[in-house]
Amino acid sequence: MTDDAEYPRPEPAAHKPPCPVVGDPAWLAAEQARLLDFARGARVPDGFGWLDDRGAVRDDGCVHTWITCRMTHVFALARLCGDRDAADLVDHGLAALSGPLYDREHGGWYTGVDGDGRPLSAEKSAYTHAFVVLAAAGATAAGRPGARDLLTRSLDTIERHFWSEAEGRLVESWDLPWQLCENYRGANANMHAVEAFLAAGDVTGEPVWHARALRIARHVVHEHARAARWRLVEHFDAHWTPQYEYNRNRPDDPFRPFGSTIGHWFEWARLLLGLHAGMATPPDWLLHDAEALFAAGVREGWNVDGEPGFVYTVDRAGEPVVRARMHWVLTEAIAAAAVLHRVTGNADYQYWYRTWWTHADEVFIDRAHGSWHHELTPENTPAATVWPGKPDVYHTVQATLIPRLPTAPAMAEALRRTIP
Repeated sequence: MTDDAEYPRPEPAAHKPPCPVVGDPAWLAAEQARLLDFARGARVPDGFGWLDDRGAVRDDGCVHTWITCRMTHVFALARLCGDRDAADLVDHGLAALSGPLYDREHGGWYTGVDGDGRPLSAEKSAYTHAFVVLAAAGATAAGRPGARDLLTRSLDTIERHFWSEAEGRLVESWDLPWQLCENYRGANANMHAVEAFLAAGDVTGEPVWHARALRIARHVVHEHARAARWRLVEHFDAHWTPQYEYNRNRPDDPFRPFGSTIGHWFEWARLLLGLHAGMATPPDWLLHDAEALFAAGVREGWNVDGEPGFVYTVDRAGEPVVRARMHWVLTEAIAAAAVLHRVTGNADYQYWYRTWWTHADEVFIDRAHGSWHHELTPENTPAATVWPGKPDVYHTVQATLIPRLPTAPAMAEALRRTIP
């Protein structure tokens, strides 16, 4: 087992200090408003559509449930920040999740629907359902009508179909009538379940959701990632045996890429800190593991291929696989640095926070057409090999809010508690 000495806190590179304005609270508030203005154009009759590079909805007629959920979530956060116009957009998302995106015959949510209202796939995924819970929790905190009923229904679906008490984690997916369960387990869906459970637990006051989030984190991070030298194991079989060769022939799969995804190391670090702050008696390993994941992400992800920015994925040995620069990887690194600095007071984390916001401002933020470039080449020019267009603003809006909010409770509940 690796000892702490092999994973020191990152030593910042010596160069000109980043701009002191980018990343400050006023700058973050302005960037949040700019991103939300872009996102408003995503509204379509059945939810929120996939936006292209210039902010127009793609004309394929498809509505993806995860996009509708994430947009509903960010508009709920906007409403809680005082944006009154966002209330109608939250309600629109809730209507879509209670209407065309919901399977009235078998229960649960489709992954999406086409222009004729037909399901986009024959599966019901834990990833999708985690985002339904997140959207419903945020809308509940925002006091929107019907939100609490949706939250209750989505948590009940998780309870009945996805949560495995024996495994202490979520199964990955089912067919539409809930008869066939996929023989795959994924860290990504379980990570977003942790996010959703923290939000749901804070809104409902039910401690079971934090307890389950802790069980997931213990298995995925404290056991598997720690044993893998903090290179997060993403893919497992039904017995939770690591599948290191999974999708080797599809290294840039948008949901299940081969190897380990650097952005998830930072995302998990932030969630571990949220768990640590949100529990009455948290285990000490949550903070330790968060710092270890962060250090590994810097060491093996940042500028490692001779070009500026984070590589997307690495293999089992930590060697880069997909070198594309993804916007969401950078936002999660920024968010993790902000929370770690708040929790520990270590100035290194503030340095990385400033460095990465400066990098975002220089190459990712699209001042001409709105939002951020979602993908760049290693040379930092726009690309679309994994994620064409600018599907949503979930990661970017959260990156503008996390530095301005406490580590716990979750974002929506934290904002609700600040309302007079």
